[in-house]
Amino acid sequence: MVTKAPLVEAPADTVVGEVVLRLTDVVKTFPGVRALDGVQLEVRAGEVHCLLGQNGAGKSTLIKVLSGVHRPDSGEVQWRGEPADFANPQAAMRAGIATIYQELDLVEDLSVAENAFLGHEPRRLGFVRRGHMARRTREILGRLGHPEIPPGRMVRALPAAGKQVVSMARALSHEARLIIMDEPSAVLAHDEVGNLFRIIRELTAQGIAVIYISHRMEEIREIGDRVTVLKDGRTTAANLPARETPTRDLVARMTGRTIEYVFPDRPADDPAGAELLQVEGLTRHGEFADVSLSVRAGEIVGIAGLVGSGRSELLETIYGARRPQAGTVRMAGRALRPGSVGAAVKAGMGMAPEERKSQALLLGEPIYRNVTLATFGRYARLGFTDAGRERAEADRIGDSLELRPRDVRRPVRTLSGGNQQKVVVGRWLLGDTRLLLLDEPTRGVDVGARAELYQVIRSLAAQGVGVLLVSSEVPEVLGLADRVLVMREGRVVREAPAGELDENTVLDLVMAGSLMEGAPA
Repeated sequence: MVTKAPLVEAPADTVVGEVVLRLTDVVKTFPGVRALDGVQLEVRAGEVHCLLGQNGAGKSTLIKVLSGVHRPDSGEVQWRGEPADFANPQAAMRAGIATIYQELDLVEDLSVAENAFLGHEPRRLGFVRRGHMARRTREILGRLGHPEIPPGRMVRALPAAGKQVVSMARALSHEARLIIMDEPSAVLAHDEVGNLFRIIRELTAQGIAVIYISHRMEEIREIGDRVTVLKDGRTTAANLPARETPTRDLVARMTGRTIEYVFPDRPADDPAGAELLQVEGLTRHGEFADVSLSVRAGEIVGIAGLVGSGRSELLETIYGARRPQAGTVRMAGRALRPGSVGAAVKAGMGMAPEERKSQALLLGEPIYRNVTLATFGRYARLGFTDAGRERAEADRIGDSLELRPRDVRRPVRTLSGGNQQKVVVGRWLLGDTRLLLLDEPTRGVDVGARAELYQVIRSLAAQGVGVLLVSSEVPEVLGLADRVLVMREGRVVREAPAGELDENTVLDLVMAGSLMEGAPA
């Protein structure tokens, strides 16, 4: 029997602004899943209210209820003192609630101004008032502290941080009084996060409330005012002071554990076997230069570095998704054809990319079809597929990875981020994979699912699979890898056993100098 954890709540006077949003006993169910089970939430004007919870805790469903994508089955939503029932996202936006998703919903081939006013362009006599729209966009960008962004520039030409500013400009063009930000720092370089926080502080100074969703405790400490924690669709803690509440208490309310990173123990003896991957002098102009590395069977090698250091581009080039200008990639001594994913997979290489939704998953297809995607030929005969065998194999993989929910016939888009990542990793467990490349394997994944993924990765290594992983989180690289490479500005600047490095040393190495602005020398 599941027992409902008692709700922990901070004193009512933690924040002095008026309450703009209040949820009372909100319930939302889907077939076989009770996604929200009596959620309580209170957000006040001018505050940053942080929302924490494991993947599958109900955060995504709650966002969709607030933004009008879903309507609650029961309970009450009050917006600015009045009962609210948003029939669709447009109704929520008109009421003053804007949502900025982790995967930004911008139109790349429209201008900044066109994106900012998309769907509610100012018109006169049926014609769009482009001059007025450009002036209003310029005013909003000034409010956000970015008057240098031209309203006429194509969004495609902006960096990730600039695109995020455009998403905020869109929210302000609707006169939003509450902005929901889902993992807003996930796509930003280290030096861009401080600018994001400056913008958020300017918004709250104008009385705008912000719901901030993040798995990074240090961000919550810096930008948050209060914290609400969800677990299994319920509110387990509400209105806790963000800066004073100990991390162990927050993590315990999320997972029942008291530590943020739970790494499996490394083997006492060096388990690594023969050299499996050999990379020599690999170069792509403007991304990385003269990179050499190796991975042995049963070894986990981690690459640490900032966004822009060339880490992800290096992994994609090793996998054959990008063609190098120089250098070689060998698997077990045999050179692979440059720029050929097929050759890499045939040699026993698999990859879980950073952008799992756009690069690794067929979101509209069922879980089992995504799991069997790389080995699809095994289940086809005479032009027909054996869906029963596919489902059976996917069931086995789902059981081994503790996939939730277990029904492999569900569309993969209905899974939380952590469970989607398990599907991507599980795909390669079906094949003859000897080397697994993991790019930000726990990006947007909660503490509980991280621990499970860490165990899966270590188990694969114990079975003789070589692992090469990239992560922006230094503790993750140091805690999971056997050997660590540190990259800066497209070059490997340090290589050492993980036990010989600490977090401060790695951060000093990756943050020395500036981010790459041109081709490596």
